[in-house]
Amino acid sequence: MTEQILIEELNTVECGMIQESSSDGKDIWLNGVFMQSSVKNRNGRLYPLNEIQTAVTSAQQRIKETNGIFGELDHPSSLSINLDRVSHIITEIRMEGNNAIGKMRLLSTPMGNIGKELARSGVNMCVSSRGAGQVNEDGGVSGFSFVKIDIVCTGSAELA
Repeated sequence: MTEQILIEELNTVECGMIQESSSDGKDIWLNGVFMQSSVKNRNGRLYPLNEIQTAVTSAQQRIKETNGIFGELDHPSSLSINLDRVSHIITEIRMEGNNAIGKMRLLSTPMGNIGKELARSGVNMCVSSRGAGQVNEDGGVSGFSFVKIDIVCTGSAELA
C-alpha cells in the first residue's frame, strides 16, 4: 500500500458545530466533531479508533508545543499549509467515544475575516480533515498522519 492524501468531510449531523463569540464580537470560536472513527464514511474509508486516538494525541502535542495548529479556509490537494490561506487555529482537541472533538478560533487574517463574516451571516460551512495514510482494499485506514482541519463551503457540515 502506498501513502495517499486523505481528505474527509463531515456532514451537518456528524459535525454538530456550535459557534461562540467574545462579548465584543471580535473573536469567534467553532466547536464540534473534527474527525470520526469506527464508521465507514462517504469516501468508503474506515478509520479505526486507534488511528484517530493516535492522531489526537499527536495533535495535542503539537498544540502544546506551538500553541495551536493552523487551518485554512478551503483546502488545496496537498498536505502543505499555505500561510496566505490560514483562517483559524485549532486550540483544543480530545477524544469523546469514537469522535475527535475540537475547538478552533477564527483569526484576523484575510481568510479568517472571511470565515468570521460567513459565520456571522449564517452561511453553512463544513469541516474537512487533511492527512495522509494507507487505505487497504476494504477501505480500512492505517498509518494515518493528521495534518489539519480546514473550513470548507461544500454544504456537508454546517458550522452555524
